[in-house]
Amino acid sequence: MALRGVNLGSWLLLEKWMVPSLFDGLGATDETSWCAELGAAATERLRRHWQEFITRDDFAWIAERGIDAVRIPVGHWIFGPPYPYHRSYGADRHPFVTGGIDVLDRALDWAETFGLRVMIDLHAAPGCQNGFDNGGIKDVVEWHTKPEYLEHSLSVIERLAERYRAHRALHAIEVLNEPRWDVPTDYLKAYYLEAYARIRRHCPAEQVAVVFHDGFRSRDEYRGFLQPPTWRNVIFDVHRYQCFERSDIDMDICGHVRKAACDWTDEARAIEAALGIPAICGEWSLGLDLKVVSLWAEGPFTHALQQMDRFQQDAACRAYGASQLIAFARYHGWFFWSYRTETTPAWSFRDCVERGWLPSRYY
Repeated sequence: MALRGVNLGSWLLLEKWMVPSLFDGLGATDETSWCAELGAAATERLRRHWQEFITRDDFAWIAERGIDAVRIPVGHWIFGPPYPYHRSYGADRHPFVTGGIDVLDRALDWAETFGLRVMIDLHAAPGCQNGFDNGGIKDVVEWHTKPEYLEHSLSVIERLAERYRAHRALHAIEVLNEPRWDVPTDYLKAYYLEAYARIRRHCPAEQVAVVFHDGFRSRDEYRGFLQPPTWRNVIFDVHRYQCFERSDIDMDICGHVRKAACDWTDEARAIEAALGIPAICGEWSLGLDLKVVSLWAEGPFTHALQQMDRFQQDAACRAYGASQLIAFARYHGWFFWSYRTETTPAWSFRDCVERGWLPSRYY
């Protein structure tokens, strides 16, 4: 059955643009610098966030709308120390707040209660795999430079598999989110192969899928990779947005709709035909305004909706959302990014539904 899901972003892994209130008055740009800057004060603030940002009622709301899956991003520190030191930690070798694993335990129990499937996603690896704030350390890409970073990532993946092997809500484990395009492909593939083996020590293919991201490179890099019957229940993950490249930023709404409904539909067919394994779109949104999400991009921050009145903007958002739903129906499933944000409704599934930009039912 196809996955229709939402990401629970900035819950167990902070992203400043999604929860700016937590970063107010701080110089921090990511969870690492947030914990390092706050020191002992981070514990109470973050544990309160864990309690309030996503609740049992949110899982109920998601299930009531026919969404049947959640993708939960976590950092490599989810189990607490020890983990490899990075200079960005400063004087404290273990700056991250402990207790996240208890929240993840609770999330899987809530998911089981409401009939939701869970994909656990290693979103931030030691040394950072992409240089984005969502990788834990902005402007640093060192995950692939030290063997201890690789081994710790594999250890966390295996511990997650072992911990939840018998949990009926566990549907998949994604072994690494968005490794950057210049991480060597051979290195990345070797990691994916070993991560698969670590998961399969505990989780049979009949029960749990192994998911790997395209690493911002052509699908052709993965032809013949992780093929059945040797490797089973493997899923290829792509993320699709239209607000990060200049050609997309300068596009009018008709171009955005056409690209989503036509180009992305064709791409979905081509990916699954080329790779011979199921694929998902693990992240997408209605966001077209780069300014509200980026801590790094340079302007000008133009976008397709800026000259429209409210009625036109609503119509445009509905059209853009529908065109993506049409395209991603060609995949094994999709996950909207994200369930909730504080100030950016086009990136908040709940806001999109409540504003009528996305359907209110998914069954």
